Formats: sequence, structure tokens, C-alpha cells
Amino acid sequence: MTAPGSDHILERMMALHPKVMDLVLDRVWRLLDALGNPQNDLPPMIHLAGTNGKGSTQAMIRAGLEAAGQRVHAYTSPHLARFHERIRLAGTLITEDHLTAVLDECYAANNGAQITYFEITTCAALLAMARTPADYTLLEVGLGGRLDATNVVDRPALTVITPVSIDHEQFLGDTLAKIAFEKAGIIKRGVPCVVGPQPDDALDVIEDHARALGAPLLAHGQHWHVSEERGRLIFQDETGLLDLPLPNLPGAHQIENAGAALAALRHLKIGEAAYEAAVSQAHWPARMQRLASGPLVEAAKGAELWLDGGHNAAAGQALARHLASLPQRPTHLICGMLNTKDISGYLSPLADVAQTLTAVSIPGEANTLPAETTAQASNAVGLSATSADSVVEAVHQITASSPDARILICGSLYLAGYILREND
Repeated sequence: MTAPGSDHILERMMALHPKVMDLVLDRVWRLLDALGNPQNDLPPMIHLAGTNGKGSTQAMIRAGLEAAGQRVHAYTSPHLARFHERIRLAGTLITEDHLTAVLDECYAANNGAQITYFEITTCAALLAMARTPADYTLLEVGLGGRLDATNVVDRPALTVITPVSIDHEQFLGDTLAKIAFEKAGIIKRGVPCVVGPQPDDALDVIEDHARALGAPLLAHGQHWHVSEERGRLIFQDETGLLDLPLPNLPGAHQIENAGAALAALRHLKIGEAAYEAAVSQAHWPARMQRLASGPLVEAAKGAELWLDGGHNAAAGQALARHLASLPQRPTHLICGMLNTKDISGYLSPLADVAQTLTAVSIPGEANTLPAETTAQASNAVGLSATSADSVVEAVHQITASSPDARILICGSLYLAGYILREND
């Protein structure tokens, strides 16, 4: 009889809790204890939280560390095409056999008790990382921070909080201050925290929390500065100035993410080789990613085809700024979103830079907004919209009337993951 693979075990794990989200840490502590508390055996850990930019910042830190010869574990979520993307062990994505083994071990140790999918899979990642030699561990928060399943290491080497904005209000609160309180929950007593650019309401909460715990802050605008000057990235902190290439990850917002990554690397005293690599060698798919080959690209013919997974108001603003900076070309959006997102907040800034929007439902996603609802919301913010039954159909509709278009598929990481799988 063939042993079940990772997909089968992951499917079983989905049934262990009636809710997708249930933010408490009790279940995680119980399972970690049953597994021998692997979180206590991780290599030095850098913990990242924030509403936007934490994935890109993590990718830049990892690129810098690896360029300096360090072996790096990395954990991120959600995945795009395959679950294995979430767990990187000493620089390499976890293998199918290894993933299956640790998932099966965690499933057995949990013994049928209630636990969410994210909680049990995070425990599996921690178990795999604790058993694999490395120099650093990068853990990206799944949701919030204070009660996130990754928030189980007493003494990380460093914490990082990227920009905080309104998102996931149903879980984290309906004000910036409430959301920042949850993000600041990763700050640990006496452990330095790198803080990216923040609205005043969020920064006040983060500073208060750090002060109460005696955690030194390395905050943007106070302890480090970053900007673009004459086509170069200029970073400065108390140890001096760095003159570097602009980030290879596109978008003006990546300059601020690079600043946080550089502040982290400077604090860790990794060395000069890390800094340029952090901005020039990071890879993070579905963040203004140009699709260069595959069936969708063939369907687009002469049109440019881009993919982005941003999905909240701040991401919409950053995306609009980047589109406005590109060489002029008719820009058309193909958009699918979840019903938990602020669709008007996301689309409003894009109405100024795009000619049309074609709305789609996200295939295979129970929480998708119907395409017609997305189209209505787009029309309401002044962006002319229609709907299509599929992304391929949307591409054909756009190129029929605008063969030299710039087409951006956007609105959700779940849609982005579907596109990467289908276009492979």
C-alpha cells in the first residue's frame, strides 16, 4: 500500500478545526510540547510581522545572508503554487519526502485534537527547521503577530515590523492602533526591533510596547534612512552610508522594504557582501512579476503580461505608483479578490492608472468575490469594468481591442497562485 503524500496529509489537517482562523496559542503550545519543543532548538531567529512588505523584506534579508555564506531557513505563507514553497531549509525548498514525514509526525502527535491548518503546518515547519543545521531562521508571521502560531520563540535574534495598514479587520481590529498592537506582539524583552515606515498611530503603539519591554528600536526616520537618489539606493544609519543599486524587486515601495532589510543586516554585522546582494538578488514571485513564457503569455501575443498578489488598500496605492512610473502603455487589469478584502480601497488608486478592468472569480476558492461584484465595485470607483468567465477569456477580450496592452493580473495571492500553476 502506498503511503499518503503531503497533499493527502494536508487535506486531512484541514478537518482538524471548524474555523480557518482562530487566534489563540494554546493549541500550538500543546502540540509543540508533544513534539519536544522544537522551537527551542532553532538557529538564531529573525521574526517578521507587518501588513505589507514582510515577504519582500524577508526575501531581501535571506539574499543578503546567503551571499555572506550563511545557511538560512525561511518560513512564509501563504504559498502560491505548492505548499513546499512555505518551508525553505538551509536555502533549499523542503523535499516531498521530508515534508510528508514531518506532516505525518505532527498529525500523529496531535492525536486528533482541534488545531487549525496554519497552526499544525507551522509546527511541522518548526520541527523540520530544528532538525536541519543552519545559521539563521527567518519566520514570517501568518496573521497579526501576538497570537500568531509563529510567535513561540522566547528570545529571537531580531524582530522586524514592516509598514502597518488596515487589513484583516475582522481578526485584528478596525483601527491602526489595534492592528499595530497585534503586530507589536512579536517584540520580545530586550530584543532589538527594526521598524519600517509607519503611520503615527501605529508607530506610537509600537514604541510604547517596545519601551515597556526594554526592546531597543531601530526605526525608519530616526535610526535609519533610505531613499532613491540619481537612480541609486542610499541607506544611512549611525554606522555610515551605503550607496547601492535600486532593488531588483520592482516598485518604489521596495526601497523602504530594502531599508528595513539593510537595517537588519547591519545590526547583525553580516558584512559588506550582504548589502548589495540583499537589493540585487532577492526573489519574490507575484510582486509585479513579468510573465515571460507559458500558455497565458502565448494567449497575450504582443501584450505585456504582469502578475501581482497585493490585495489591500496600501498595496493598491503602491501598485498604482509603480504603474504610473512605467513607460506609457495602455494598461488593463484582470482582477479577482476575496470577499474579506476592502475592494474599493484597493481599486480606487488604480482607477487613475488603468483604462479598464476585467473581473474574474478566483477558481477553486470558496471565499472569492463573484466577478460581477468585483466589476460593480470597479465601476463605482470610476474604473470601467466588465467580467469574464476565466483569465484566458479576459486576456483574449483585452487583446482583441488593445493588442499592445500592458495587462496586469491582480487582486489576490490566491489568484496569483492559480496563475503560476496554470501558466507553468
